[in-house]
Amino acid sequence: MGVSSYSDEYSSTIPPARLFKALILDSHNLIPKLMPLAIQSIEISGDGGAGTIRQINFAEGSQGKFIKNRVDELDEKNFSFKYSLIEGDGMMDKLEKITYEVKFEGTADGGSINKMTSTYYTKSDFVLTEEEIKAGKEKALAMYKVVEAYLLQNPDAYA
Repeated sequence: MGVSSYSDEYSSTIPPARLFKALILDSHNLIPKLMPLAIQSIEISGDGGAGTIRQINFAEGSQGKFIKNRVDELDEKNFSFKYSLIEGDGMMDKLEKITYEVKFEGTADGGSINKMTSTYYTKSDFVLTEEEIKAGKEKALAMYKVVEAYLLQNPDAYA
């Protein structure tokens, strides 16, 4: 099994608490509304904390039907979230799992720095290409940008 980690950092004018609530705590309600052509629904099995399963069902015509994420850690006070992609269409025949660590930190100007680390655990000697990693990052960034735009247009949402 191979292990590869990649980190990204994004800055936003939105405070960390609002981004965390929208992107993490209420994503199962908000994301399907904002991205109906990509995400049909997000189903939650559990109380939202560690051990909870989130099944993301993709819209018809998408490359895959669904993925399942397991919540590993949810820290609402420190705006951090750890989860693992454990099942789904696409690359799971080549991967054991992918773990994600997301952290939202406040900045002096009232905005936030948002850090994400992705760790890919590949099966046998499979090696991920830069294109595959970039495609995953672009999907995550697109969802982030859609939610950020929504929060900018709706200053009372998730306040």
